[in-house]
Amino acid sequence: MQIERFYLGCLAHASYLVYDQDEAAVIDPRRDVDIYLDRARELNVHIRWILETHLHADFVSGHLELAERSGATIAIAANSGATYPHWPLHDGDELALGDAVLQVLATPGHTEESISILALEAGQSKAVFTGDTLFIGDVGRPDLRASLGWTANQLGGYLYDSLHNKLMTLPDETLVYPAHGAGSLCGKNLSSDTVSSLGDQRRFNYALQPMLKKEFIRIVTADQPDAPAYFNYDAILNTRERATLDKNLEEVLHPVDLDEVLSIGDAGAHILDVRDAAEYAKGHLPGSINIGLSGQYATWAGTILDRTKPIVIVAEPGREQEAALRLGRIGFDHVRGYLSGGMEALANRPDLTWPTERVSAQIAAEELATTDPPVVLDIRNPREWMTRHIAGSVNIPLGHLQERIGEIPRNRRIAVHCAGGYRSSIAASILHQHGITNLIEVAGGLAAWEAAKLPVVSEPPQIS
Repeated sequence: MQIERFYLGCLAHASYLVYDQDEAAVIDPRRDVDIYLDRARELNVHIRWILETHLHADFVSGHLELAERSGATIAIAANSGATYPHWPLHDGDELALGDAVLQVLATPGHTEESISILALEAGQSKAVFTGDTLFIGDVGRPDLRASLGWTANQLGGYLYDSLHNKLMTLPDETLVYPAHGAGSLCGKNLSSDTVSSLGDQRRFNYALQPMLKKEFIRIVTADQPDAPAYFNYDAILNTRERATLDKNLEEVLHPVDLDEVLSIGDAGAHILDVRDAAEYAKGHLPGSINIGLSGQYATWAGTILDRTKPIVIVAEPGREQEAALRLGRIGFDHVRGYLSGGMEALANRPDLTWPTERVSAQIAAEELATTDPPVVLDIRNPREWMTRHIAGSVNIPLGHLQERIGEIPRNRRIAVHCAGGYRSSIAASILHQHGITNLIEVAGGLAAWEAAKLPVVSEPPQIS
């Protein structure tokens, strides 16, 4: 039996092709499925099974796309509520794969329907695909289903039992293959390692150390990152029939002229500019929002954009499909097209080209030293801010900026920054949308500030 891992950095998502002899299974596939089909052809194996460890919340899974194109059977937990044709899985079920066996372990906790897939070779445990139940260095957060009638404490208790009564009973040499790595919002302490042994996790994973269930629940529910609003939407979408990604891209990928883009924007659509922050700062359409393809584009799009509104893409020519495809990975299929010619369409319309004042850390520091300094707006998350920040800065995390926009003073100049310059460009575009244009964006963020040997503090300022 062989195992191949496919990693999608933008979503910190891992999926797997497992094969033995001429049969293969794909576990937790992403929505653009060519990579699995191409690799199966290269290996001359037939994809027999499409296995889902749970209803993913941070992306739309590719089970429907892969089933349509390969003829494979979708298999998911019997209590998932899935309404598309599938093979319902129960604890202890076994699926043949060549001479190997894939055994289902019910491991609820991250979600109520979570399962793990134990790969057996000659009757021996070789690997376990843990989905979001057990990560390398962490475990799945149990607080994502609160709006669906579950409490974090309930699911945390199930997670404790799943770990101790199922996964930790496996041999130490069993390899652990999770569905996410560092950067995922499905946990708080995920490692960048791609694979681990269960024995190493038993020794080094903070959540697997000896403790009572009550203490475990307290620890794993504390300090979890904010979950974007689209998570519940995607989890529900993963239970339903829907258009496949290819079919949707055929419908949405068409050029739109400038006048129509302006009209669609005036009607309430998002004008999504996916260029790099430096290019966006040079000039952009008024009212557009910048979420660059160079970073965690899909996650931030799902966090910032209203999924009920249509989207028009502004991109460098040739990158429109990438922008729409990556939105499709999180189920944002409501794209109305892309600006024909990109920003070249505005070459003769300087009245429609707004810049953002983007300055070096040193220039920002000089402004802060004046008698009328700008307000420093730090849009990193609170944990980042507490670790170190510019003295006197105001911390409003990017994911909450729109709801807290009333806290931004309009009679002061604003200096906005993040860690490295990606999130601050999103923030600057949001501020512009709300009429706050007297601002500077600190290029390179706090990293550039510290590289310039400018001072930071590690304790929150005292409130007088």
